[in-house]
Amino acid sequence: MLSVIGLLGALALLIFLTMRGLSLFVATPLCALIVALTSGLPLLPPLAETEGMDLVSQYMDGFTGFIASWFFVFLLGSLFGKLMESSGSAESVANWIINHLGTKRAALAVVLACAVLTYGGVSLFVVAFSVYPMAVSLFREADLPRRFIPATLAFGSVTFTMTSAGSPEIQNWIPVEHLGTSPLAAWEASLIVAIFMATTGYWWLTWMLKRAVARGEKFEAREEDTATRRDNLPHPALAIIPLSLVLGISFTTHDALGTSALILALLSGCIGAALTNPRFLKAPGQALTDGGVGALIAIGNTSAVVGFGSVARVSPAFESAVDWVTGIPGAGLATAALAVSVIAALTGSASGGQAIALPILGQHYIDQGVDPDQLHRTVAISSGALDSLPHNGYVVTTIRAICKETHAAAYAPVGALTVIIPLAGLVLCLGLFAIGL
Repeated sequence: MLSVIGLLGALALLIFLTMRGLSLFVATPLCALIVALTSGLPLLPPLAETEGMDLVSQYMDGFTGFIASWFFVFLLGSLFGKLMESSGSAESVANWIINHLGTKRAALAVVLACAVLTYGGVSLFVVAFSVYPMAVSLFREADLPRRFIPATLAFGSVTFTMTSAGSPEIQNWIPVEHLGTSPLAAWEASLIVAIFMATTGYWWLTWMLKRAVARGEKFEAREEDTATRRDNLPHPALAIIPLSLVLGISFTTHDALGTSALILALLSGCIGAALTNPRFLKAPGQALTDGGVGALIAIGNTSAVVGFGSVARVSPAFESAVDWVTGIPGAGLATAALAVSVIAALTGSASGGQAIALPILGQHYIDQGVDPDQLHRTVAISSGALDSLPHNGYVVTTIRAICKETHAAAYAPVGALTVIIPLAGLVLCLGLFAIGL
C-alpha cells in the first residue's frame, strides 16, 4: 500500500511541479526519490544487493539511455529548425501559405505541415523543431496568441497522424511485432477515426483561438524571434527544398535504416538549408550555437522524465498496477485500451505503454478470439491519449524547450487536443468495431 501511495503521490507531485514551472532536472529526481523511499529501493549503488537495483543507477540508466539513442536526432533537428529560420526559408514558406490560405487559416497551415511530416516518417520531436519557426511567422502574420503554438504543433503531430493506419511512427509499429499484424491494420475504422479527430480537433482549436482573440490576446514578439519581416527572402520553391529532403529521405529509407534514417534525413536537410539559400543566411554561426544549446535543453528535459519513468517502472506499485489493468476481465478491446492508457499515463509515454502492456496482453486476447487487427488499432489509438499529461517528454520539450512557453499558459489547449480528442477517437473506434466495421 505504501508503494502505491508513493507512486501516485510522486506522479501527482511531478505533474503539479511541472505545471508550476519547476525545472525537470530538480522535479524528476525529487519525485523519483519519493518512489524509491516508499518502495524500499536502495538509494545508492553501494547499498544495493549484488546485481540489484538502486535509485541513482535506475534513474541514470533511463536518463543516459535516452540521450544515447536520440542525441543526434535532437541535435540535427534543432540545427535544421534554426537554419530554416536563419535562412529565411521558414518565413518564405509561411508567407506563401498565408498568400494562398489567408491569415485566418494560419493554424491550419501549421497543423497540415506537422501532419505531412509526421505521416512521412519524421520523428515527432523533429517535427516540432522543424515547423516551429514557420509557426512563429504564421502566427505573427495572423496576430494570433503564440501560447497556442505548442497545441497546434502537438495536434498536427501526435493525434490523428501518429496512431493512424499506415503511419511510420513507432506507436503504429510496436503492435506489429507483438500481434503479427500490418501497419495498415483496421485501416477502414482508422480512417474514420482520423477524420473525426482531425475535424473535431481543428474546430476546437479555432474556437479556442477565436475566444482568446476576442479577449484581447495578440501575438507577442520576443527578442529571440529572427524576423522583423525580412524583405529579402528566398523563393518559396527554394525554401521548401530542405523540408522536402527531410521528408523524402526519411520516408524512403525508414524501413531500411530505422531511426538512423532520421539522422541522414536531417543532416541532408541542414546541408540543403545552407546550400540552397547561402546568401540569405543571417548569422549562421549564432544559429548553429543556439541550435546546439536548444537541443541539449530539449533532450535533457525529455531524458529527465524518462529517468523518473525508469524508477517508477521497478516499483512494486507499478508492477501491481500492470498486473491489475492487464488482468481485468471483460471485453478484450475495451480492457486492452484501459490497460495501455493507464500504463502510458504512469510512464508518460505512448510507446512505453504499448511496450509494457502488449507482451502481457497481446497473445492473451488473441487466444480469447479478439481480432488482431482491431486490437492493433485499439492499442495504438489508446496509447496516444493519457500519455500526453503535463509530464510527458514530448509535451515538456515542445512547450518549454522549443516554444519557450510555460505549462500554465500553454498546457490547457495542449491537453484538450492531445488527451480529450484522442479519448473521443478511441470511444468512436471501439464503437465502430462493436458494430462490425
